[in-house]
Amino acid sequence: MDKNYFGLTDTGKVRDNNEDTFIAEPTVANDLVIACVIDGVGGYSGGEIASGIARQSILQHLNSQHKDLPSLMKDAIIAADGQIMAEKQKVKAHENMACVLTLTVIDLQKNLFYYAHVGDTRLYLLRDGSLVKISKDQSFVGFMEDSGRLTEEQAMSHPKRNEINKALGFGAKIAAQDDYIETGQSPFLPGDLLLLCSDGLSDMVNRQGITDILTKKRTLQEKATELIQAANNNGGRDNITVVLVKNDKQSLIHEATKPAVKAGSSKTSVNHQVHTPQAVSIDVPVQRENIPAATPVKQKSSSPVVVILSILCLIFLGFSLYLIWQNSVRSNAVKQQKLALQPIRNAQETKLQDTINKLTGNTLVISDSLFKSPIILNEDIHFNKDTLFIIAKTPIIIRSDSTYKGSAVSIKPISKYVFLENITFENFQTAILSQNNVLQLKNVRFNNCVNSIEATYNLPSNKYIQGKIPASSFKTDSLPTPASH
Repeated sequence: MDKNYFGLTDTGKVRDNNEDTFIAEPTVANDLVIACVIDGVGGYSGGEIASGIARQSILQHLNSQHKDLPSLMKDAIIAADGQIMAEKQKVKAHENMACVLTLTVIDLQKNLFYYAHVGDTRLYLLRDGSLVKISKDQSFVGFMEDSGRLTEEQAMSHPKRNEINKALGFGAKIAAQDDYIETGQSPFLPGDLLLLCSDGLSDMVNRQGITDILTKKRTLQEKATELIQAANNNGGRDNITVVLVKNDKQSLIHEATKPAVKAGSSKTSVNHQVHTPQAVSIDVPVQRENIPAATPVKQKSSSPVVVILSILCLIFLGFSLYLIWQNSVRSNAVKQQKLALQPIRNAQETKLQDTINKLTGNTLVISDSLFKSPIILNEDIHFNKDTLFIIAKTPIIIRSDSTYKGSAVSIKPISKYVFLENITFENFQTAILSQNNVLQLKNVRFNNCVNSIEATYNLPSNKYIQGKIPASSFKTDSLPTPASH
C-alpha cells in the first residue's frame, strides 16, 4: 500500500557530492506530516553541513510542540540560521556555507497545510490535474519569471539562474525581518498532492513535464523516481531532491434515500412493522316501507335584494381585477426602469464572468489572445467556486469604468480558497470583497483603489470569541543583493 508521503534525493550527473537533504516523516505525536527540502550552498566547504544543521533544527522544534505551527516553523528556521552562523565563525573552511529550504507541515485531519520558505527551492500544489507554484523564488531570475518578464524556458537557461537573494547563513539577522521568511497556509483537499523540490529538478524539467509525471496513476515512490530520472535525462547538472505528500482521503458524498418497502413484506427499511386497519363491511337490513315518500320542495323566486347583492358583487369583482391590472402595469414599468438603469456588461467582462462560471476545473489561465488588457468593468465579477486559481500569463489590468462605483471582484462565501496572480486593479472604490475566504495574492497591484480588500468575517453568535484577527499579511516584493548558489 502506498504511503501518503515519500522523499528521494540524488547526486545528479555532474556533482560529486550531495548537498541536498530532506524530511518526509510524521511528527512524534503522529498527528502531522513534516515535509521539507533543504539545498546546501558551499560545496565541499560546508553545504552538506549547513543543510544538516537546518534539518536537525526543524525536527527538534516541530517534535517539541505545535500549538502555533507558523510561529514554530519560523522559530526552527531562525534557530538553524543562528547555528549555521556560529559554525561559520568557528571553522574557517565553512565560512561560505549556507542553505535554502522549503518546509511544509500538513494537518491531514483538518485538510490544511502550512509552509515556510527561504531561497529557490520550490513548493507546488497539484489539484484536479493543474500544477500551481505556491512559493516564490527569492532570486532575480525567479522574480523576472514570476512577474512574466521571462518565460519558463528563458528562466531555466538564464546564466544568473543560481544567484539567490536569501538563504540561511547570509548573516541577514532574519529574526528582525518579518518578510525574510515567506510563510502561508492553504487548504489541502482530498486528492491534492504537494511537491517540494530543489532547483535540481525545476531547472531541468519544466512545469508541464512535472505535471505529466505527477498525474500518472502510480505510487508516490514511482513518481519521485521518475521525476529524478527525468532531471538526469535532461542533464542532471545539480543535486536533485523530491518530496511528495498526498491527501488520499476520499470525498464524502451523502445521498438521501427514501425507505423502500417491498410488496408483500412486513418490514420497512427502518425496521417498523406497519399494520393498516382493514375496513369492515356490515349489512344492515332496511325496512323500506317505513321511509316516508319525499315531499316536493317549492322553489322560491329571487327577491330584489338578492339581485342587488349580485350586482354589487360583480362591480366589486370588476374593480378588484382593475386594481390588480394597474398594479401589474406599475410593477412592469418599475422593472423596465431598473433594467434601463442597470449597466450593460461589455464583451470582455461578459466573457470573463462566463468563463469563470463554465470553468470545469479550478484554474483559469488568462492569456493575451483570450483577454485584451485592460478589462473594463461595469459590474463586479463573482467568484462562486470552492477553489479558484486565476493566473495571467502576462500582467493584465482590470479597470473600473468611469461611471462605475462598485467593486471589481466579489468572492462569495462558498469559496474557501482563491489565488490571483499577475493582476492589477485600477480605479475601484473597493477592489476585492471577501467573506471568510482564504485569499492568496501573487504579483497583484492596486492602483488608485480607495480600499484594496474589504473582508467580512462571520463569527458565531452568542459565543465568546478567543483569538487574534491579524492585520494584512501581504508582503511587497523586495530584491536584496543576490548571491551565487
